[in-house]
Amino acid sequence: MNIDYVTSPLGWVEIVASEEGIQRIEFVEQQRHQILANQHTHNAKQQLTEYFAGTRQQFDLPLRTQGTVFQQQVWAALVQIKYADTAAYADIANMLNNPKAVRAVGAANGKNPIAIVVPCHRVIGKDGTLTGYAGGLDKKAFLLELERSAMAQ
Repeated sequence: MNIDYVTSPLGWVEIVASEEGIQRIEFVEQQRHQILANQHTHNAKQQLTEYFAGTRQQFDLPLRTQGTVFQQQVWAALVQIKYADTAAYADIANMLNNPKAVRAVGAANGKNPIAIVVPCHRVIGKDGTLTGYAGGLDKKAFLLELERSAMAQ
């Protein structure tokens, strides 16, 4: 397991990768492990730095997440939400041709192991309100505003 960290305006972001690709990206309070970087963590660190600087809108990283088939489908759908845009849980369920799976989409969204790159922060309530985010609603609001501000420039 390879681990590295990037500092962001929201604190530390931990990047975990195998030799095959990125397995997890999450906000953490402090560095929890000794750094043992590889090319994937290095690339993720660089791309996340560019994202927080407002100069990167798309990520180009090999993702190696573990989850159920349905979770994988939801996470793949999340990547389709355009930078600075948002979608409701029902929108994701409809993308999967499973409109009754709104709650299951919400559950899968909440288990997304790759913050920012798999943009679960772009999923909002159908009434436009911010809903749960593993990193906290303050982080979700910040990420959405960062993207909107970068688009306005």
